[in-house]
Amino acid sequence: MLKKVLNAGSGPVNPERLQLTFRNGGWQEVRMDVDPRVAPDIVGSLEDLSQVADRTFDAVYCSHSLEHLHPHDVRSALRGIARILKPDGFALITSPDLQPIAALVANGKGEEVAYQSPLGPITALDMIYGHAASIEKGNVYMAHNSGFTEETIARLLLEARFEEVLVIKGNCYDFYALALMPRAAKTQILGELHKGGLNFAE
Repeated sequence: MLKKVLNAGSGPVNPERLQLTFRNGGWQEVRMDVDPRVAPDIVGSLEDLSQVADRTFDAVYCSHSLEHLHPHDVRSALRGIARILKPDGFALITSPDLQPIAALVANGKGEEVAYQSPLGPITALDMIYGHAASIEKGNVYMAHNSGFTEETIARLLLEARFEEVLVIKGNCYDFYALALMPRAAKTQILGELHKGGLNFAE
């Protein structure tokens, strides 16, 4: 039986957007997006998961979506993720790490290009205050409203009643956070993620 992963905001239909772990077979992707024009499976956002039943998914994957929520919505979104996961489920979250981004700004490099995106070059200031090119075009969904460090995301996930949280560096500006449910099959999950290129070795 295929395991189900909710892809909560990592772009339009494109297998390359889904983390490699979920592209190795055995996973059924269910896409959620606020824009019905991209024909997602679920029209909605992390701010309101009320239309998703309890214990529906084996995994939830959030790639650069949590930081678009306002701070007061982050806690309820994480509680919602915990609610819709099966007892042996897990959440995998990718987000910009505020510490190296803030260091660029502090060193007067806030306007230097940090990385290239499909929208063009992204600076440290863009990552903190929103993607300027998109906001100018009226795409408010590209705005970054919240920021996290490895420590803050771990604390928020534990508050959301995940049993254990592991965090590793992604590229120099991102991190991956793995949140495990109380009865999560930890060894199996870590093995699957390792095969997908993520090593949460303790």
